[in-house]
Amino acid sequence: MDTGGIDRVLAHLRAAAALGPGARPDETPGPQSGGFGQALKAALDQVNARQQEAARLALSFERGEPGTELYQVMVASQKANIALQAAIQVRNRLVSAYHDVMNMQI
Repeated sequence: MDTGGIDRVLAHLRAAAALGPGARPDETPGPQSGGFGQALKAALDQVNARQQEAARLALSFERGEPGTELYQVMVASQKANIALQAAIQVRNRLVSAYHDVMNMQI
């Protein structure tokens, strides 16, 4: 599973937390590679694509279409499940980081 998008999101959150409560994230030096929202959207789009592929393979197998094997369906289903669980864990970390930032004293 490609975790590059998730790593970029977490790095962005860490950088924003290191700036402190009064700093603006758009004033950070360094190259901007699309921003937090785009990285999060790309990661969620990848999870969605894996789920759609698993559903497509399952439907193809159920219809008895040639060329679709059970192992392909199971592997695609597990890949989609792992991607979803990883996205849930990232969401949990983001919520935790948000609460930490909101509870910081000014």
